[in-house]
Amino acid sequence: VIDVVEDISPAVVTILNMSSQGQQQGSGSGVIFSADGYLLTNNHVIEGASAMQVVFVDGDSAPAELIGADAFADVAVLRVAPPLPGIAELGNSDVLRPGETVIAIGSPLGEFKNTVTVGAVSATGRMVDTGRDYQLEDLIQTDAAINQGNSGGPLVSLSGQVIGLNTLIVRGGGFGSPVAEGLGFAVASNTVRAVSDQLIQKGYVARPYLGIRWESINPRIAWVYDLPVDWGIYVTRVAAASAAALAGIQPGDIIVALGETPLNEEHPFINALLAYQPGDTLTASVVRGLEVHSVELILGESPG
Repeated sequence: VIDVVEDISPAVVTILNMSSQGQQQGSGSGVIFSADGYLLTNNHVIEGASAMQVVFVDGDSAPAELIGADAFADVAVLRVAPPLPGIAELGNSDVLRPGETVIAIGSPLGEFKNTVTVGAVSATGRMVDTGRDYQLEDLIQTDAAINQGNSGGPLVSLSGQVIGLNTLIVRGGGFGSPVAEGLGFAVASNTVRAVSDQLIQKGYVARPYLGIRWESINPRIAWVYDLPVDWGIYVTRVAAASAAALAGIQPGDIIVALGETPLNEEHPFINALLAYQPGDTLTASVVRGLEVHSVELILGESPG
């Protein structure tokens, strides 16, 4: 563990989210993974930033350029000008096994730079609800301590490779609800690699696009508005010449399934949609009035 930490620490940075007035409005962590100066962090670390500052382990700082960010994977790529104090290597998260020792490195609270915590891979392939009508997928669960400010820092294997980006903790809480400890989650490195490649090449990630605005339906909403189904999405607007418009989807329709995937608590609409690629053809089940229709969609590409 000591050798791994000494090798990778120079590549770990603190990221300051700055306002247009030059005030710090948040902080997180990141890791340099390219000799060209590219570094990884979470999308939520840099959201709303007018400028970003990177602080290296020795205390020196430099401005960072945003290359691209993807909210659905919670990954962002920044770039700093060389010289670089260190470079980390991305590993293969598919070979991780529960029980493996892992190391989390980051800057909790933005003050305690390059803090090291050690734990185990608790599970792989986890999903966590974001509260924004989609779930983060392909997460590594770990009991290595992760705190505010650790977001975007590396989760490292004993071989010294980055196998995840620390992104969130789940503690529960609230009146009458259970409180959990040791539930940390990191975006798996294979997802990070795929997303960062597109961000560097295009500045965005090519996502499938329907061309609709919509509202989620759950049993409570269905009861309040007397809707014919308990789960799905209610279409409020359809963009002209979009995939939805060409398929004949109209405002007021309720989409209840994409392909063989029903839209429900376990399968949010966004996650079901992101299982496809731009250009894919699929069949959607649409409730119009009291009738269920099948429509064929040819997915477009989300504008970057």
